Amino acid sequence: MKKISLSLLLLAFALPALKAQDPGFRIPESSRSSRQAPVSTGGPANAGAAVLNSMDVLDNNRPISVGDTISIRILEDRRDALQQVVAVTGEVQAPYVGLVNARGKTCRDLAFTIKRELEKNFFQNATVVIAIDKLNEKTQMEEREVDLEFYVMFGIVARQGKYDLPANEDISISQAILRAGGFAQFANKEKVKIIRKTPQGNKTILVNVDGIMRQGDLERDVFIRKDDVIIVEEKTVNF
Repeated sequence: MKKISLSLLLLAFALPALKAQDPGFRIPESSRSSRQAPVSTGGPANAGAAVLNSMDVLDNNRPISVGDTISIRILEDRRDALQQVVAVTGEVQAPYVGLVNARGKTCRDLAFTIKRELEKNFFQNATVVIAIDKLNEKTQMEEREVDLEFYVMFGIVARQGKYDLPANEDISISQAILRAGGFAQFANKEKVKIIRKTPQGNKTILVNVDGIMRQGDLERDVFIRKDDVIIVEEKTVNF
């Protein structure tokens, strides 16, 4: 009994010394299970981090938003990627570390934040891979709105309003008039105004659309640009 008690006493003193000498020393599973982050909603299925094997390839452009679904995997842990939704507080549960703020960080930023925390107590070297598996629907809608470009049509046309400007094709002034249903009665077709924003300020371009449409003067068929304002004024009638 004395020999067994002496061995246990030596082991109790040896464990802290081993951890201090070797930063990569890991506490047995039963001792650290309470620190492990719980698995959030979702699971390993279809987790984007499951196919990543290097921190060098992590996205460093798109910031993580509340409501995004992300997956986190620690390669040295040899477990499946954990998938979860970013909470309204902007936080996620990182394995072993606990709550970490993810909002506004890119996948690369968040991965290195978690890596530093893991290497303080749990791993000598930690490779953390993170991916955004699904964007919040609100974020997707905002991105679609940002990607769209517009021009505005005012004046004596059939349909005034805001029109989308296709990204993969050019729209000319004559085509823009046709999209608006054509000229209305008494429109001044020869002096259609395009108000265009430039670094030097607003620039006014006068276009004879009547000449383009009736005489085929296509060289003067100006292409519309983002945020252009087209104004078709009423034709002056002299009695």
